[in-house]
Amino acid sequence: MPNISSPNKPRNTILYLIVAALLISAGLMIFDTRTTNEKEITLNTFVDEAKSGLISKITVSDNRINLELVDGAKQFTNKEKETSLYELLGQAGVSNDIISNLPIYIEDSASSGFWTNILISIIPFILIVAFFGFMMRSAQSSNNQAMSFGKSKAKLFDKEKQKTTFEDVAGADEAKEELVEIVDFLKHPQKYRAMGAKIPKGVMLIGSPGTGKTLLARAVAGEADVPFFNISGSEFVEMFVGVGASRVRDLFTKAKRNAPCIIFIDEIDAVGRHRGAGMGGGHDEREQTLNQILTEMDGFETGTNVIVIAATNRPDILDPALLRPGRFDRRVVVDVPDIKAREQILEVHSRNKPMAKGVDLVKIAKSTPGFTGADLENLMNEAAILATKLGKKTVSMPDLEQSIEKVLMGPERKSRVLNKKEKEITAYHETGHAVVGHLLPNCDPVHKISIVSRGMALGVTWFLPEEDQHLVTKSKFEDELCSLLGGYTAEEVFFGEMTTGASNDLQKATKLARNMVTKYGMSELGPMIFGGENDEIFIGKDYGHIKNYSEESAAKIDELTKKIIDKEYKRTKDIVLKNKDLIERIAKDLLEVETIPSDKFKKYFKE
Repeated sequence: MPNISSPNKPRNTILYLIVAALLISAGLMIFDTRTTNEKEITLNTFVDEAKSGLISKITVSDNRINLELVDGAKQFTNKEKETSLYELLGQAGVSNDIISNLPIYIEDSASSGFWTNILISIIPFILIVAFFGFMMRSAQSSNNQAMSFGKSKAKLFDKEKQKTTFEDVAGADEAKEELVEIVDFLKHPQKYRAMGAKIPKGVMLIGSPGTGKTLLARAVAGEADVPFFNISGSEFVEMFVGVGASRVRDLFTKAKRNAPCIIFIDEIDAVGRHRGAGMGGGHDEREQTLNQILTEMDGFETGTNVIVIAATNRPDILDPALLRPGRFDRRVVVDVPDIKAREQILEVHSRNKPMAKGVDLVKIAKSTPGFTGADLENLMNEAAILATKLGKKTVSMPDLEQSIEKVLMGPERKSRVLNKKEKEITAYHETGHAVVGHLLPNCDPVHKISIVSRGMALGVTWFLPEEDQHLVTKSKFEDELCSLLGGYTAEEVFFGEMTTGASNDLQKATKLARNMVTKYGMSELGPMIFGGENDEIFIGKDYGHIKNYSEESAAKIDELTKKIIDKEYKRTKDIVLKNKDLIERIAKDLLEVETIPSDKFKKYFKE
């Protein structure tokens, strides 16, 4: 698309010129520069000054006499037009010797007055003409903007400036395979048509934030040698009804004109929500835009070779008509990467960074479960920043390990100084988490214990799974509840009271126990789900909605949630009391060193 420069700059220049001309004209008409700082005197004073020799220069302009004194002062006086200066001085009794020595200059006032009058009379006329011309151009520009209001804001992707290929995308092999077929179809449509295959009309990329949906779309743009239009879902919607639908029509018109091509709509959930779920009824601007998208996608002529790729992290709220075959034929799930995929992603983001010889990306991949591609990119960037900050030439393993902690829990809060009592309570609290979690078979291994403040936490106990898990058992949930309650129980056993430090642990434990009852069917209520239909946060859909369970069931859910937590609390307290000496020894060591890694922590149990 052509790069159209903004018209604001020339319009502003014309406006500035008009204002400047107005100021100059006003100055010419209001102020007479010749009278600036000049004092008017009488003819008698003028004669006295001439006799005294105080005048250094006399300029005569018509009936005006301008004087410049020896001390630099300026004065003026007036005479009759018919009387010359020489006659005036002679009649006043000034001797001929003095008159002959006076520096008298005669100024042609006719010519200067003529041009001054011309300027004063012409400039206002010129300014009026320029003002009307400026207003007409402004009106024309506003009209053009109004006419282009419904035009699409889609940007044509520049493959030369932003070259991204499938080699730059790691850890999403299945998604890449789906998109490679799309690119191949656009490059070689004949071989597919020979088999009777039709080009897919739409591809929906579904995945959590940061998993690489937009990166995959950029890779498609880099691989496919076809025009690629990029637009966000929010760019369709404006305050005026019908503008979004107009922009959709304009976008698809451009796409058909440039076929074969690809349209990428990022965050399509901005306009693709369930119709009828909002409070605006059928005249809702968002719904009008969605209706137009549905019509355009279903109305493609055969052989237009236009593919729509959309991305969203909320597929549950999309309108069913948007996802049916014939519109978005394929749904590509871009999932959170596993260990192997995380290793590949780390390798991609370490290409342009000098890595030290001892760096083990496999270990880093194992230490980052649940990290998305964006998280891993941020991790490598933080490590490079830390290495630069420390004056290193390469990124080492300690830099990467510290960056993992920074990304997960925030930077160290060195400015937060705990008093002796708070530090002691934090040490016993974190040790309680670690010992209980280590002694229970279904908890993840302890990676590190620390009482160094990070983010909002005063201390942290870091558990790391040995492998990725996709299914979680009831026994694992129960052991994790004990681990979460370990800090709370340790405070109670060793100090006789609890502190606010366990607040976040109790919040997580309560949520986990309630999910066991309501979502996972792991309670006496049996294999039932309670409240699963309304997890989305959208007031229009929940307006006037009735819960799918009774008040008696709600009371039973609360009762069973408390029952689960009470049961695991008693089990946790037994473990803490049985290992009281061990917890005390580890906590005292933790107060001295502040951080205990996994290998040193395991030695306490071997002893």
